Amino acid sequence: MQIDLNADLGEGFGPYRMGEDEAMMDIVSSANIACGYHAGDPVIMDKTVRLALEKGIDVGAHVGFPDLLGFGRRQIQADPLELAKYVLYQMGALAGIAKAAGAARLTHMSFHGALGNMAAASYELAEPLVRAVADFDRDVVISVSTNTQIERAAYKLGMQVANTFLADRAYDDNGNLVSRKLEGAVIKDGAAVLARVQQLLEDGTVTTHSGKRLTMAVKSILLHGDTPGAVELARTVRSAIETAGGRVVPLSRLIAP
Repeated sequence: MQIDLNADLGEGFGPYRMGEDEAMMDIVSSANIACGYHAGDPVIMDKTVRLALEKGIDVGAHVGFPDLLGFGRRQIQADPLELAKYVLYQMGALAGIAKAAGAARLTHMSFHGALGNMAAASYELAEPLVRAVADFDRDVVISVSTNTQIERAAYKLGMQVANTFLADRAYDDNGNLVSRKLEGAVIKDGAAVLARVQQLLEDGTVTTHSGKRLTMAVKSILLHGDTPGAVELARTVRSAIETAGGRVVPLSRLIAP
């Protein structure tokens, strides 16, 4: 078994840090790097990209709403075609920095926070956002949770998808992420997160918010780096994968070109 471990990184701003990026990069195999809208800035983006390349980690764009104060978790109502330009702008910014640092291209992308949640639930929004990714680079892999309108739009447009398991987020019976407004939507207990990962590795299922077992085929596990104890938990998750006989490999090696 081979699987990618990824993390949302570069999410500080100016002198403000968010998470322990350097430590996480010793554990993960791909990085979703904030592009300056919900978090990040040119200097942080450059530093994060260069560190990822130094450690042989895939570089991907993590795009969101232009909402630094709300960390991209507040909804912005705008025309989908306008939002598509937001996506294109962010990917272009990171790609330019990555090229200057020696990266041939971005390997993947993912949608952050409220933008991702809205697109996951609405095909009318997902389609123009995914089309913007395709217009930028049709070979970019879209990292996304299962059973979303983003996934549907990606397949319709012929884009490659890497289904990603969010180890610390609860799922409903249809494989959708449970709203953060509901109790238990964010799983904060490290032992519980590890148990979910072990269950996924052993039989390919996840226990939903209601207690049902749901089959889930994934290529990547997302580890949030900005929660208490995140680095130690990430180390434990990687150890669990390797103890089970699996290998942690970058996303680009799991997706055929």
